[in-house]
Amino acid sequence: MANENLTTLRNKIAILIDGDNAQSSLLPQMLVEAGRHGQVTVRRIYGDWTTNSMNSWKETLNYHAFQPIQQFRYTIGKNATDSAMIIDAMDLLHSGVVDGFCLVSSDSDYTRLATRIRETGIFVMGIGEKKTPKPFVNACDVFVYTENLVTEKKAIQQKQIQTKKASKAKGTVEEKEELDPMPILTQAFEMAVQQDGWAPLAGMGNALYQLDPGFDPRTYGHKQLSRMIMNLKERFEMRTQTADGSNSLYVRIKE
Repeated sequence: MANENLTTLRNKIAILIDGDNAQSSLLPQMLVEAGRHGQVTVRRIYGDWTTNSMNSWKETLNYHAFQPIQQFRYTIGKNATDSAMIIDAMDLLHSGVVDGFCLVSSDSDYTRLATRIRETGIFVMGIGEKKTPKPFVNACDVFVYTENLVTEKKAIQQKQIQTKKASKAKGTVEEKEELDPMPILTQAFEMAVQQDGWAPLAGMGNALYQLDPGFDPRTYGHKQLSRMIMNLKERFEMRTQTADGSNSLYVRIKE
């Protein structure tokens, strides 16, 4: 759940991933988590891309426009990725091009980096397994365990399967998977949702273009995002909230 006091969607976030200590299959979920705290402008994955262990990243990093950073292992048993990622993080910190960091690793070597970033008053979050040493976890403003992302991913996939089965049972024509808007709409909602369970439609719009710059409601037969959401009334509900004399639309996923 997004913490509105810490971050806004206008903040710029750098997501730096230790490819040796992260799961490539969870990259979309990692992007959603980082996207809850700002716009992910810097996307980098570090590792020795000459080794077979990094092969699982290659397809997904291209799809999500991540920059692979090559770091050779100079000594057996020593992880050179740590130093390369730390040096880049400090360069980004001092350049002032981002407002926050997302460090993806379960390695305690990043504890001092997270602490140093927080000392400057910059937001820092971590993503890693539950085995991540507590000092690294406590050095971050927010820490997300990948085990929770796996559970969330399975729940979303199960819900999509049930929806497709229900559509077939009703005799409706099933849309092609590539034209099904629910996966990306659900991700955008999770990025923009507030503590009360409602997400501002404008926030969802920002999140959609962050997830897919080519997103266009017209692809799904609608001129506007609001009309697209209204057409999915079985999945979403909308309300209007008035503040400072202006009306804003809010969206919530139906249980």
